[in-house]
Amino acid sequence: MMLDATKPNVHRDLLEYELESVGLRLNKRKPNIYFKVKKGGGVSFNATCPLTRCNEKMVQTILHSFKIFNAEVLFREDCTEDEFIDVVSGNRIYLPCIYVYNKIDQISIEEVDRLARQPFSVVVSCNMHLNLDYLLEVLWEHLQLIRVYTKKPGAPPDFDDGLILRRGVSVEHVCHAIHRTLAPQFKYGLVWGTSTKYSPQRVGISHVMADEDVIQIVKK
Repeated sequence: MMLDATKPNVHRDLLEYELESVGLRLNKRKPNIYFKVKKGGGVSFNATCPLTRCNEKMVQTILHSFKIFNAEVLFREDCTEDEFIDVVSGNRIYLPCIYVYNKIDQISIEEVDRLARQPFSVVVSCNMHLNLDYLLEVLWEHLQLIRVYTKKPGAPPDFDDGLILRRGVSVEHVCHAIHRTLAPQFKYGLVWGTSTKYSPQRVGISHVMADEDVIQIVKK
């Protein structure tokens, strides 16, 4: 979310309100509540922890407003009634968000420091090219991206045209990223990098890749 560091936080508050109203939850995790609609038996309510912000009566009131009269509810954490409504609605999207404050060259160093210390915040100046490299690092980390390089037999790795993938991907995902017909033809892979105990290591299609790994794929 790009913001103007010279303006008050009213723009951020307005954008957050607009996103909240359409079901987008920024930098929040899904409430740890088990909820399942049943065909009968009324509302079964339980909690594995003390509840201070919601109770059984409120849960029943909320369910009745959704015209749900038979359900199983289990609170695994002390959630609010709004969080329970989110669970019942079932259409909320939880997204990570970075607040990028631009034009820091036009405000005091004290204000820059205050903004930079806020959670999920990065301060930059596009005009003066300040802190843009750090913004790239933060985006890379939040998106959980890794680089995987390919290698042809007898040739050096291709470091100019790496694959950008999500952290936790397997060799099968790499095959799909190269070409959709490659996975069925896969025999084994040779991997150089931190995901292996030694380099190169012969791996199967389920091997999990790490950042900056190099892979050579051998077909059947």
